[in-house]
Amino acid sequence: MPARTGRPPKISKDDIVAAAHRVIEEDGVAGLTMRRLAREVGSTAMALYHHVRDKEGLLLLLLDDYARREMPRPENLPDEPAERIVAVATAMRNGLASCPWIVDVLRSDDLLSVGGLWYPEKIVAAAVKAGLPTEAAVEVYRAVWHYTLGEISSRAASARRRDQGGDTYREQVFANLDATEFPTLAQIGPRWETLTAQDSYERGVRALVRGLLP
Repeated sequence: MPARTGRPPKISKDDIVAAAHRVIEEDGVAGLTMRRLAREVGSTAMALYHHVRDKEGLLLLLLDDYARREMPRPENLPDEPAERIVAVATAMRNGLASCPWIVDVLRSDDLLSVGGLWYPEKIVAAAVKAGLPTEAAVEVYRAVWHYTLGEISSRAASARRRDQGGDTYREQVFANLDATEFPTLAQIGPRWETLTAQDSYERGVRALVRGLLP
């Protein structure tokens, strides 16, 4: 019997987004290609181009979908500018931390989710309200953004190493420190992993913001 021919099944943007998330979970962002995605949805790469023009368009679709569905937007933000920035930054960090692959995409600054602009809008506006000119207010956001990216990336990398089992390289280093050369670190060495695993993001971003605002 000859194989069935005809048009491939219709696919929606929701189908594409769900399939792209599955591909990323299996192969990472680098493994997400239009051809790989077409196989995942049981269609053709040509059919995907009716919804997204290329991989960059696909990533933008994923970013907007995640910002719309998953990123928290706290209500009743503090009136005081510094505390408002801390509240917004903490919400941004909490939303991104649950999906580290997004950080890998956003780190280049080449792609920007319109759905995620709520966060820089609130932070820049609060910095202006605190008395900074627009240029300096944007610098506040950039400093908060880079601090947030670094914190999420570092924790994600540590989590991957722990999942692999065994001692981390950092644990091995601190277990064999020369107490004469590094007396303070050698003393706290056995507790280093525990201490650095503590969530100090909010305290750190508050100190950063307080130092940047007038």
